[in-house]
Amino acid sequence: MVDIQEQMCKRAIELLLLPEDENLLLLDIGCGSGLSGSVIEEYGYTWIGIDISSAMLGVALEREVEGDLILGDMGQGIPFRAGTFDGAISISALQWLCNADKSSYNPSKRLYTFFSTLFSCLSRSARAVFQFYPENSEQIELITTQATKAGFYGGVVVDFPNSTKAKKFFLVLMTGGPAVLPQALGTNDNGTVISYISKREQIKKARGKPLKNSRDWIAEKKERRRKQGKNVREDSKYTGRRRCSKF
Repeated sequence: MVDIQEQMCKRAIELLLLPEDENLLLLDIGCGSGLSGSVIEEYGYTWIGIDISSAMLGVALEREVEGDLILGDMGQGIPFRAGTFDGAISISALQWLCNADKSSYNPSKRLYTFFSTLFSCLSRSARAVFQFYPENSEQIELITTQATKAGFYGGVVVDFPNSTKAKKFFLVLMTGGPAVLPQALGTNDNGTVISYISKREQIKKARGKPLKNSRDWIAEKKERRRKQGKNVREDSKYTGRRRCSKF
């Protein structure tokens, strides 16, 4: 599950079309325990996470994630100043706004409140990408309608549409005007199905980043934390060494 979460986050960041080698600030909506935030860190970006679950945020704090964390319900709006973020992502959270978990909840109003406040806190060239699990086409229409009312342009990109397990929905929203949506994974221009496994391996090796938890990866993360003024343990001959399996 962790591997799948990381793959979907990497795909969401890819759909943001962010410029490389710039210190950008991203918003992770429904950040949970900070798994997506860890992927954002690997790309060299700074992030702030918001989640409705204090328990999940507690797990993120225990993991010592580098992003700042905020407890909040995205259906009540995103509490940031205008133009704060250079982009936003969300993994497996958007569909919950379609549910009326309380008698006072109105899905349409909560979605509009969410999208309108998100639109405000994004820069005018930013994108927002949501990986979500719609129950039916009516939910997709409800979500896209409220996003359009809030001022966004964009649409839904469906990766691997011919696969039962690999099929993923991404809502790609743009603030700077209409633009061509990115091509979905899983088919080429001729409609031929592309192997999901091979593409997944390509994503893992994208941008030439060191493998997670390797010595190089740990050294890079320590250096980022030192630049942020945080206390970091000194390197030793045991740094990044793989531990023996237990008997």
